[in-house]
Amino acid sequence: MSAKQGISSLFIVAAIYDGVLGGAFLFASGNLFDWFGVTPPNHQGYVQFSAALLIVFAAMFISIARDPIRNRSLIPYGIMLKLSYCGVVFFHWLTADIPNMWKPFCIADLVFLVLFAWAWTAIGREAADGK
Repeated sequence: MSAKQGISSLFIVAAIYDGVLGGAFLFASGNLFDWFGVTPPNHQGYVQFSAALLIVFAAMFISIARDPIRNRSLIPYGIMLKLSYCGVVFFHWLTADIPNMWKPFCIADLVFLVLFAWAWTAIGREAADGK
């Protein structure tokens, strides 16, 4: 498998992950909050907006997967998404604790963050080498 194929596969997995997560929170957040024993926010709109953003990012990840070289400029937005989520969760996890519901998503996003950074630099190296 070439680096380009690996990068495409990475972003397909990311699209599925964020798309399913976004869909789950958009359409079944109440069940998820109940299942994890987490008190939901005072208005569903907070959750629905965040869920819809995940679906938007999933669509962007599909675009990257289709042509990672041409759409390399989109990868930093994915990095910033993962950095934002990890930053918020790790901050609260370390300073005041946070419900366990959010921790596995944070670990997964940290892995995606590292892999997205690798993908961005790998594509940049390929472009610089003229491949």
